[in-house]
Amino acid sequence: MTVRRLAAEQPESFAFTPELEEIASALIAKYPEGRQASAVVPLLWETQKAAGGWLPEPALRAVADRLGMAHIRVLEVATFYTMFNLAPVGTYFVQLCGTTPCMLRGSDDLKAVCERKIGAQSHVSADGNFSWLEVECLGACTNAPMVQINDDVFEDLTPESLEKLLDDLAAGRPVKVGPQNGRHGCEPIGGPVALTDPALYAPRSKSDETSAAPAPTPGE
Repeated sequence: MTVRRLAAEQPESFAFTPELEEIASALIAKYPEGRQASAVVPLLWETQKAAGGWLPEPALRAVADRLGMAHIRVLEVATFYTMFNLAPVGTYFVQLCGTTPCMLRGSDDLKAVCERKIGAQSHVSADGNFSWLEVECLGACTNAPMVQINDDVFEDLTPESLEKLLDDLAAGRPVKVGPQNGRHGCEPIGGPVALTDPALYAPRSKSDETSAAPAPTPGE
């Protein structure tokens, strides 16, 4: 496991907005009295979104105080889970899967696009639009290689389609979520290749059901 540290530069303070306070109250209400610490993970997630995609150190303290937890306990949670960003990210945070299935399908070529278009990992582009990070499996192995950008996944990528995707996002153009090669979900390109005999799906007659019924065992 890599060592996860807080960013060197931190804001002086962080305060819950009325909207975030409303979310916090709803999350805490899901747990029994005295168990409000159980809301720490979802509240950190909502706080990260409210803070612009990352968790500054004052935000960690604010969450701890809201939940009645020691500051170090919340820091432990935030540094354990990689879903929490401990340094600023771009408006579009690109998580590029580099695990074996994606690597075999060309994730190294996608990595080269990110390095050329955005810069080094964990570096925010000059316009603030992008940052990227290579991560472990994102669970879309059938559609490798793929990236997750904010809350959306983009699959079946090529260097060309990833570059176009980044250009479209930067220009504010609409983008298509999911597979980028025309297929639907993780279905085979060009249609199914197994169990294609229409007879397999024909309705069965009552006589077929009778003949297919198992013979009774002796004594029944």
